[in-house]
Amino acid sequence: MASIAPVMPVEFLVSALVTLIVVVDPLGLVPTFIAITHGLPRRARVSVAWRACLIAAIVLAGSALAGDWLLRMLAITLPAFRIAGGLLLFSIASEMVFGVRIGRNSQQAEEAIEERVRDIAAFPLAVPLMAGPGAITACVLLAGRTEGAPLALASLLGVIALVLALCLLVFALASRIAGLIGITGNVVVSRLLGVLLAALAVQFVIDGVRAALG
Repeated sequence: MASIAPVMPVEFLVSALVTLIVVVDPLGLVPTFIAITHGLPRRARVSVAWRACLIAAIVLAGSALAGDWLLRMLAITLPAFRIAGGLLLFSIASEMVFGVRIGRNSQQAEEAIEERVRDIAAFPLAVPLMAGPGAITACVLLAGRTEGAPLALASLLGVIALVLALCLLVFALASRIAGLIGITGNVVVSRLLGVLLAALAVQFVIDGVRAALG
């Protein structure tokens, strides 16, 4: 724990920020947000954005704070979860690279509208699009890297808040962003973020294997 305090803050902040931005993918949520809020007045869209970000923040912060406790209750070691989580994140990354994730998000949004879900802020926007399995897994893995250090854990919660604040900003500017980057730009950004997430996922697996063998 003593070695974490002087070294972790900057490195950990950068790693956590990049990981969560890539996994949550605020820009990639723009088409889905526009689709599920189509036809709603501006005030209603703002309300949906705020509520979705708040719900996602609660889910991800809860995962960061209670994830390690839950693993202990289930007798799952952190190295094992790192390996499994890394594989899951790699799967999500491959979907992003090959364009599967965008199509799935749009399909979930359409299904939610067809089924007339009462609160689209909670589903599908907050869960599973913002605080999905990948984001929850990333939060648990990142919390495990803090090894209980209060400063690092507080930094992780701050990063979660920052990423979701970025999502809120993106939602507020959704129409402008969609027109600015266009369909091609959104595809290119998603592919690049997918490659970056794949590298981070492999690193999680390597860390898990090293911890398990060490």
